[in-house]
Amino acid sequence: MFHSHSLRTRFALIIAVLVFSLSWLLGSIIEHDASKRIEQRVGQNLGELANTMVERLDIDMQTRASILTVISHLEVLKRPDDIDQVRVLVDELKINFPRIAWIGFTDANGQVLASSNRVLEGANISQRPVYQEALKGVFIGDVHEAVLLAKLLPNPTGEAMKFVDISIPVRNDDGALAGVLAAHLSWEWANEVRLAILEPIQKNRHVEFFILSKDGTVLLGPQDMIGQPLALSGMKTPDQTQPQWFTQRWPDGQEYLTGVATSKGYRNYEGLGWTVVARQPLNQAYEPAYAMTRNILLWGSLLAILFALLGWFLAGYFTRPLRRIARAADRLSAGKVSVIPDLKGTSEIVRLSQSIRHLVESLRLQQSALGAMQNLAHHDALTGLPNRIALEGYLARAQQLCHTHQNSLVVFYLDLDGFKPVNDQYGHAAGDQLLKEVALRLRSCLREGDLVARLGGDEFLMVLQVTANSAQEQAQMVATRTLQVLGQEIQLDGCTVQIGCSIGAAIWPADNQQLDATLELADKALYRAKKAGRNRVVFHSDQPD
Repeated sequence: MFHSHSLRTRFALIIAVLVFSLSWLLGSIIEHDASKRIEQRVGQNLGELANTMVERLDIDMQTRASILTVISHLEVLKRPDDIDQVRVLVDELKINFPRIAWIGFTDANGQVLASSNRVLEGANISQRPVYQEALKGVFIGDVHEAVLLAKLLPNPTGEAMKFVDISIPVRNDDGALAGVLAAHLSWEWANEVRLAILEPIQKNRHVEFFILSKDGTVLLGPQDMIGQPLALSGMKTPDQTQPQWFTQRWPDGQEYLTGVATSKGYRNYEGLGWTVVARQPLNQAYEPAYAMTRNILLWGSLLAILFALLGWFLAGYFTRPLRRIARAADRLSAGKVSVIPDLKGTSEIVRLSQSIRHLVESLRLQQSALGAMQNLAHHDALTGLPNRIALEGYLARAQQLCHTHQNSLVVFYLDLDGFKPVNDQYGHAAGDQLLKEVALRLRSCLREGDLVARLGGDEFLMVLQVTANSAQEQAQMVATRTLQVLGQEIQLDGCTVQIGCSIGAAIWPADNQQLDATLELADKALYRAKKAGRNRVVFHSDQPD
């Protein structure tokens, strides 16, 4: 029954492993292919997002510069006779363009005549780049901190305020410089552009934007990275005309899909050389592929279980004749009268049943006599242990086996300590019962391939097959365990006794090249063990030189 079930179990497990392995292989192939496709698609998408943002920034900057250019042609600025009108104009611009943090109009010498909210009116800014560069034409400056304005303008967050400058020369009809129209755009405008692009796509994508200055400094990004240089190996030779993407390990040690686009300007605005970087964690980008693989493995596992159950039932159906033969064989081995069934079915099953029937009939005629003779010839009648005849055959085989594998044999001569008083006090029946229990305990100390034989009376011999380089250590362990086991109390009918044993040990071929001589050395070691006080093990090699 056990072997039949084992066959069914193996058949079911093989099917389950095959189905699951195929599912895993299919999932791995699909995941690898999907990951590459996703990497390509997401990378291109990130490059396009970076390009979209850089274009929005360029267009917005050009638009603001164009608006201020148009305003610079107003007559009220060419002939600023009425400063109040100029103040109304700059205040209207500040109100209608909230991201203009400050706007002002200077005279030809750089003194601020009118400004939004009267900030810096009367101050001279002729030495500042916003005025100096305007003398050359329309000026658009890079992101910077304005320390003076930061102190004068409202700042609810308390963070460092950053601005982008736009300044335009205002000339009268004869071309003479009438003044400069200057504006500081709040850098928060760039963050609004970022959020406007991210909001429709941000769900579960974890995309981040960075704006880098021309020299690679982070202008917009995580707070701890702003103002820090960002050097990515994939950006060493950026394409100035087309967005690009690559897989990059960032300074935080994590891999990201990275899209990069460089400012190309818009119309008459040449751009400031900004680079926009969009990134997404690689494992987040691959999540759809991972989810698909998990689903494949889940369904593969369910199918593996389903097909395993189907295989179990199919194997049970096809092995049913074998189970009938096994049950009959079990009954025979249990001593019950049984006949191997003459099965019908496939030719293999028919031949198997007929062959086993013939075999059983043949063995039945020989089993009883042969078994009895062999048992009497090779085993001790009282304890069931092998006798001297069996020992001689075992030693010959073990010696040959050790020659082949270059192992050693350890021989224990055992003599019970305290057996005679038990025999004298409780009788021979108790002594026989004690010997049977000793035989059981000695068997429990053996390892596979070892042997214990009864030589007669209360003398026993144990033979251990051990590795040559640790023969004495292994023998010492078995001897110690034997002393402990035999030293435990023994329950006899109506009494409890306690005995011990003395062990003499020798190792072949370490102690002697002849096995017979090694047996004699173990016998002599037993004599020394008894002389030394009994209940101990003495090895031949323990003898002093």
